Amino acid sequence: MREVWRELADLVLPVDCAGCGRPRTALCAACRLALGRGAGRVRPEPAPAGLPRVWAGAVYADAVRAVLLAHKERGALWLAEPLGATLAGAVRGLRTGGGPLLLVPVPSARGAVAGRGHDPVRRVALAAAGELRRAGAAVRVLPALRQRRVVADQAALSVRQRLANVAGALVVRGGAGRPLAAAPAVLVDDLVTTGATLAEAARAVVAAGGRVAGAAVVAAPRSAFEINWN
Repeated sequence: MREVWRELADLVLPVDCAGCGRPRTALCAACRLALGRGAGRVRPEPAPAGLPRVWAGAVYADAVRAVLLAHKERGALWLAEPLGATLAGAVRGLRTGGGPLLLVPVPSARGAVAGRGHDPVRRVALAAAGELRRAGAAVRVLPALRQRRVVADQAALSVRQRLANVAGALVVRGGAGRPLAAAPAVLVDDLVTTGATLAEAARAVVAAGGRVAGAAVVAAPRSAFEINWN
């Protein structure tokens, strides 16, 4: 019910740009441009063991950061569509070939989903899958992972602490092993910083007999990109 009210509010209330605050425009042209600037390969330094190749759709700064937070924390659910288009660009960057592909979202804690009223990563993954299918790709979202123990908020943790925090924390859901064995998986998340969570997600998928083709995220810090963003 909370989600319904949020969507109705988005339709009837005056809004400012989710990225820069420009009045009377939900997402201005400049902020859309920032979201669609182009995907690039990223690699945190130091990269954790087991981290697959990762592509990001945008630099995590300014308008992109604001849009992600508006969708994730403030319930601007309609932003899943432009964020999904950005994520789709990152998936394309992986160049996985033309066969069937699974987008496997990194799971959020149950408490976080309940508090927000939605699962932001899964919502953006669904939007990205729709974008890719419209272009002819055989893609579907498979929520194959779950947390099997509580993990701490990672915002204030060091790289070493994050690795310890998520080690062994993810497991493949019952029944997801068969589809994971049938098609390559692309792990998806909204943001990569240290890469600890993506490395743990890759470990869990491989342990269940799946194959990880790579990881795609909406955004990453500028310093993580292997190309030079001017």
